[in-house]
Amino acid sequence: MDKKALIKVVGKQRFGKDSDKIELTTVGTFEETQGSYVLKYNEEQEPPVAPIKTTLSISKDEKTVSLMREGNNGSFLIIERSKRNLCNYNTEFGEILMGIYGKNIELDCKENSGSFRFDYDIDINGAISSQNEVEVTYKLN
Repeated sequence: MDKKALIKVVGKQRFGKDSDKIELTTVGTFEETQGSYVLKYNEEQEPPVAPIKTTLSISKDEKTVSLMREGNNGSFLIIERSKRNLCNYNTEFGEILMGIYGKNIELDCKENSGSFRFDYDIDINGAISSQNEVEVTYKLN
Protein backbone atom coordinates (compact mmCIF):
# COMPACT_ATOMS: atom_id res chain seq x y z
CA MET A 1 0.00 0.00 0.00
CA ASP A 2 1.32 3.45 -0.95
CA LYS A 3 1.99 5.83 1.93
CA LYS A 4 2.44 9.60 1.53
CA ALA A 5 6.03 10.72 2.00
CA LEU A 6 8.15 13.84 2.00
CA ILE A 7 11.04 13.04 -0.35
CA LYS A 8 14.37 14.81 -0.75
CA VAL A 9 16.72 13.96 -3.63
CA VAL A 10 20.30 15.23 -3.80
CA GLY A 11 22.24 14.39 -6.96
CA LYS A 12 25.91 15.12 -7.51
CA GLN A 13 27.76 14.80 -10.82
CA ARG A 14 31.47 14.99 -11.50
CA PHE A 15 32.90 15.27 -14.98
CA GLY A 16 36.62 15.88 -15.09
CA LYS A 17 37.40 18.85 -12.87
CA ASP A 18 33.81 20.15 -13.02
CA SER A 19 30.97 19.22 -10.71
CA ASP A 20 27.27 19.94 -10.34
CA LYS A 21 24.67 19.39 -7.63
CA ILE A 22 20.88 19.36 -7.80
CA GLU A 23 18.38 19.15 -4.97
CA LEU A 24 14.67 18.41 -5.09
CA THR A 25 12.22 18.27 -2.19
CA THR A 26 8.72 17.07 -3.02
CA VAL A 27 5.77 15.03 -1.82
CA GLY A 28 5.30 11.55 -3.22
CA THR A 29 4.56 8.00 -2.14
CA PHE A 30 6.52 5.17 -0.52
CA GLU A 31 5.70 1.49 -0.89
CA GLU A 32 7.41 -1.60 0.48
CA THR A 33 7.00 -4.64 -1.77
CA GLN A 34 8.22 -8.18 -1.22
CA GLY A 35 11.65 -7.50 -2.74
CA SER A 36 12.08 -3.73 -2.91
CA TYR A 37 11.29 -0.25 -1.69
CA VAL A 38 9.55 2.04 -4.20
CA LEU A 39 9.31 5.84 -4.19
CA LYS A 40 7.12 7.70 -6.67
CA TYR A 41 7.13 11.47 -7.17
CA ASN A 42 6.75 14.19 -9.76
CA GLU A 43 9.53 16.46 -10.96
CA GLU A 44 7.93 19.79 -11.82
CA GLN A 45 9.11 21.47 -15.03
CA GLU A 46 8.92 24.99 -16.39
CA PRO A 47 5.44 25.66 -17.82
CA PRO A 48 4.00 24.62 -20.20
CA VAL A 49 5.92 21.32 -19.88
CA ALA A 50 4.10 18.65 -17.87
CA PRO A 51 5.76 17.18 -14.76
CA ILE A 52 8.03 14.16 -15.13
CA LYS A 53 6.68 11.15 -13.23
CA THR A 54 9.55 9.38 -11.48
CA THR A 55 9.59 5.88 -10.01
CA LEU A 56 12.67 4.85 -8.00
CA SER A 57 12.93 1.24 -6.90
CA ILE A 58 15.74 -0.18 -4.75
CA SER A 59 16.04 -3.89 -4.06
CA LYS A 60 16.16 -4.90 -0.42
CA ASP A 61 19.36 -6.89 -1.08
CA GLU A 62 21.07 -3.62 -2.17
CA LYS A 63 22.03 -5.03 -5.58
CA THR A 64 19.75 -3.14 -7.99
CA VAL A 65 18.25 0.31 -8.47
CA SER A 66 15.80 1.11 -11.26
CA LEU A 67 14.95 4.69 -12.12
CA MET A 68 12.08 5.31 -14.51
CA ARG A 69 11.20 8.83 -15.63
CA GLU A 70 8.03 9.26 -17.70
CA GLY A 71 7.28 12.47 -19.54
CA ASN A 72 8.79 14.85 -22.04
CA ASN A 73 12.34 13.48 -21.60
CA GLY A 74 11.74 9.98 -20.31
CA SER A 75 14.33 7.38 -19.42
CA PHE A 76 14.74 4.01 -17.77
CA LEU A 77 18.03 3.38 -15.98
CA ILE A 78 19.05 0.12 -14.34
CA ILE A 79 21.90 0.39 -11.88
CA GLU A 80 23.36 -2.90 -10.66
CA ARG A 81 26.30 -3.09 -8.30
CA SER A 82 29.51 -3.97 -10.21
CA LYS A 83 27.68 -4.37 -13.54
CA ARG A 84 27.35 -2.27 -16.69
CA ASN A 85 23.92 -1.93 -18.32
CA LEU A 86 23.01 -0.17 -21.55
CA CYS A 87 20.13 2.25 -21.02
CA ASN A 88 18.19 4.66 -23.23
CA TYR A 89 17.94 8.29 -22.22
CA ASN A 90 15.60 10.63 -24.08
CA THR A 91 16.51 14.27 -24.58
CA GLU A 92 14.86 17.08 -26.51
CA PHE A 93 17.40 16.35 -29.27
CA GLY A 94 16.76 12.60 -29.50
CA GLU A 95 17.58 9.34 -27.76
CA ILE A 96 21.04 8.49 -26.36
CA LEU A 97 22.29 4.99 -25.57
CA MET A 98 24.45 5.13 -22.42
CA GLY A 99 26.39 2.63 -20.37
CA ILE A 100 25.52 2.72 -16.66
CA TYR A 101 28.06 1.10 -14.32
CA GLY A 102 26.76 0.67 -10.79
CA LYS A 103 29.25 1.11 -8.00
CA ASN A 104 27.68 1.37 -4.55
CA ILE A 105 24.08 0.86 -3.37
CA GLU A 106 23.07 1.38 0.26
CA LEU A 107 19.77 1.66 2.05
CA ASP A 108 18.70 2.43 5.57
CA CYS A 109 14.97 2.01 6.14
CA LYS A 110 13.25 2.55 9.44
CA GLU A 111 9.56 2.44 10.33
CA ASN A 112 8.67 6.01 9.30
CA SER A 113 11.75 7.25 7.44
CA GLY A 114 14.79 6.13 5.55
CA SER A 115 17.47 6.84 3.02
CA PHE A 116 18.88 5.36 -0.18
CA ARG A 117 22.29 6.11 -1.61
CA PHE A 118 23.75 4.91 -4.88
CA ASP A 119 26.75 5.75 -7.04
CA TYR A 120 27.21 5.05 -10.73
CA ASP A 121 29.29 6.05 -13.74
CA ILE A 122 27.82 7.01 -17.10
CA ASP A 123 29.73 6.27 -20.28
CA ILE A 124 28.94 7.18 -23.85
CA ASN A 125 30.68 5.06 -26.50
CA GLY A 126 32.78 3.52 -23.74
CA ALA A 127 34.25 6.84 -22.51
CA ILE A 128 33.33 7.96 -18.98
CA SER A 129 30.99 10.92 -19.25
CA SER A 130 30.28 11.50 -15.55
CA GLN A 131 30.52 10.02 -12.07
CA ASN A 132 27.24 10.31 -10.17
CA GLU A 133 26.10 10.06 -6.58
CA VAL A 134 22.45 10.16 -5.51
CA GLU A 135 21.09 10.34 -1.99
CA VAL A 136 17.36 10.08 -1.39
CA THR A 137 15.75 10.55 2.01
CA TYR A 138 12.08 10.14 2.85
CA LYS A 139 9.81 10.68 5.82
CA LEU A 140 6.32 9.21 5.97
CA ASN A 141 3.48 11.62 6.75
